[in-house]
Amino acid sequence: MPPKGKVAGKGKAPAKRRVAERFPPGEVLADTAKKQWKLGGPVGEGGFGVLYLADESSKAVGSDAPYVIKVEPSDNGPLFSELKFYMRAAKPELIQSWVRSHKLKYLGVPAYWGSGLHTKGGKRYRFMVMDRFGTDLQKIFEENGKQFSRKTVLQLGLRLLDILEYIHEHEYVHADIKASNLLLSYKHPNQVYLVDYGLAYRYCPEGNIKDYKEDPKRCHDGTIEFTSIDAHRGAAPSRRGDIEILAYCMIQWLCGRLPWEDNLQDPNYVRDAKLRCRENISDFISNCFSTKEKPDEMIKFMEEVKSLGYTDRPPYQKLRVILQAGLKSIGSSDDDKLDFSVSANGPASSLGKKPTKRKSAQEREASVEEAASVPARKKAKSPTKKDGSMLKRKPSPRKKLVEMGTQTSPSIERGRGRGRPKKNA
Repeated sequence: MPPKGKVAGKGKAPAKRRVAERFPPGEVLADTAKKQWKLGGPVGEGGFGVLYLADESSKAVGSDAPYVIKVEPSDNGPLFSELKFYMRAAKPELIQSWVRSHKLKYLGVPAYWGSGLHTKGGKRYRFMVMDRFGTDLQKIFEENGKQFSRKTVLQLGLRLLDILEYIHEHEYVHADIKASNLLLSYKHPNQVYLVDYGLAYRYCPEGNIKDYKEDPKRCHDGTIEFTSIDAHRGAAPSRRGDIEILAYCMIQWLCGRLPWEDNLQDPNYVRDAKLRCRENISDFISNCFSTKEKPDEMIKFMEEVKSLGYTDRPPYQKLRVILQAGLKSIGSSDDDKLDFSVSANGPASSLGKKPTKRKSAQEREASVEEAASVPARKKAKSPTKKDGSMLKRKPSPRKKLVEMGTQTSPSIERGRGRGRPKKNA
């Protein structure tokens, strides 16, 4: 299957990376803490690395192994970028402390168990040990005709708010939330984890929040259909950007597709569609759903996102209350059970599930304007905030991680043309 989203970053092309070589089952790797890990068979392979089943070296690595190890040549970049996040924010003791203090049943952030360098045949390899996961939500979404029930979407939103609050409070934003980066637990299928921190950005190093600044070379970074308006303009990822991306994901999971999915090859078209939809959120939601079964909680959720400044801390609890009210409105509650069958509570989509024919430029323009019910203004100007939250001017002109146990990790293989923000040390 081709990559779900296409990225249209305009930055400099990444340096050519070496393809990883396969290790035989039984190979032992020692991490930086001198703990030894034994590899099993490969369960995923991308362009730059291999994913293996693994266990502690004293145990046989069976098909039910609880860990996986990502291995890639040491001079490649994706895994190195992820390691920065995991070593700072995903140590098991940090996660467990957060779970206890916030009275959560679990937190969907993969735990970091170790990493190191391994030499074989005169070549050096970097590796990282992680928990093993099950299938990804993109696969389930497509198997279900590209729709989840309203109850399930709202519960996923609640779990993701828990995850985002945690990583935000540990100085990072994710910047690439999407169904293919959400994995079910291998042993607990009602638990969902956000993975792939290859684009994670340290927005607040040592407690100092970075200011809004546009960089034309970084315009449209991320997965094009979900990426934030800030990213479309070339600004670095932010907390409000993560919440905006989550909103787009929930809407797509509910109705099947987003209005701008007819022309993802044109990042400026996608950007302008999101801008117009933000101007009239109610009409945007009405365009995605039948009027009778419109999920009002999504209007309120997006209004909260719209009100956020670039450096603002999102109102996580207020957003939870909005989603919980949505559950109550359909006579349901957050029971910690994820049912991926489309129930009667799922809103009907006015967009349909079948791909539409490619529209002409004039038809695309009319479609976007109808979604927002506002006339197009090529040279419209409006007041701007210092943080860029209401900026209207045109600025100058990221394969899926999935079953950690059966498929390829997105940190190992990226979508074509995937832009990458600069990482902080």
